[in-house]
Amino acid sequence: MALLAAGVLHAQTQGPPAGAAAGLDTAEPWNFSAAAYWNMPRQGQSYASGIFGADHRQLHLEARANYEAMHSQSAFIGWTFSGGEKIHLSATPIVGVVAGEAHGPIAGLEASVGVGRLDYYLEAEYLPAHAGRSGYLYAWSELAYRPVEWIRLGIAMQRTRIYGGDRDIRPGGLLQLTVRNCTAGVYWFNPGADSQVVMLSLAFRF
Repeated sequence: MALLAAGVLHAQTQGPPAGAAAGLDTAEPWNFSAAAYWNMPRQGQSYASGIFGADHRQLHLEARANYEAMHSQSAFIGWTFSGGEKIHLSATPIVGVVAGEAHGPIAGLEASVGVGRLDYYLEAEYLPAHAGRSGYLYAWSELAYRPVEWIRLGIAMQRTRIYGGDRDIRPGGLLQLTVRNCTAGVYWFNPGADSQVVMLSLAFRF
């Protein structure tokens, strides 16, 4: 399962927050984001997950709960590279550790491309083999369009094994509504299938 997951946090702007130059400046403010998700798999028990992020210029910090596996928590540090005006590009390599039911070192990438009202977001991370389980690549992507500034709709895909079952790649759709610094959204993966998953999200920036 992904953020996520993280796509909701970045949906409130044309791309993830990034610094203008390398290095840290204590005069620059921190930017924070928090998102909660209610996951409702048709073939399993509903559960909550969450993501918290902090950005200071190019430095990116992130913590996740119930993301790589149930009853697991992860923490990351990353560095954001971005540029462009008409076409905005951003990439944040991240490294971290996950503890709990899934555990071990982990590495990933968060990236986005924005062109006018159209944007694409990709999040991926690789968890090495542990406790007899093979290594696994988690992924979440969104391709979305804003007919007006406060509505974002499009298609999404996630690759995860948190739900169990035969499918580990789930396509679907998304709809998000933004009011000031708050974004509410709904995702519907595998529509109409026995393995469908509906996800409700609520994200804030402050």
